[in-house]
Amino acid sequence: MSIFKIRFGPVIILLLSVAGCTVEPKPIEYGTDACTHCMMNIVDDQHAAQLVTGKGKVYKFDAIECMVNELKKESDTDFAYQLVCDFRSPGKLIDARSAQYLISENLPSPMGAYLSAFSSEPAADSALIQFSGQLHTWEELFVILQ
Repeated sequence: MSIFKIRFGPVIILLLSVAGCTVEPKPIEYGTDACTHCMMNIVDDQHAAQLVTGKGKVYKFDAIECMVNELKKESDTDFAYQLVCDFRSPGKLIDARSAQYLISENLPSPMGAYLSAFSSEPAADSALIQFSGQLHTWEELFVILQ
């Protein structure tokens, strides 16, 4: 047996296993992936959401309200990413903590909370004028969503 296999084999295996455990969001496969919280297929690219733990485990959601409810259950888990789809840019994931949220009965979401996310305050203000409703911050969602 060669010295290379004895000395470097375990190192190579370790490096390959570490490389496979990246901590980053994964693409949502619309129509195929199921929501972690309610188990429905994820089909709406304007309301989907995603969590990624500090260890790289990915949770996908069909609606922002499903992700909020899951976060309430997983309050002790360290999440590297908390992402929501920007309503104005379908499929584009943005940081949930800095997004602006509109609850409007004129914008239905998959689970019936009428909740949509926007990447900026001006975008949310524009949607408020267009659809009416109430604007909220990320922190406020945890109080108002049951």
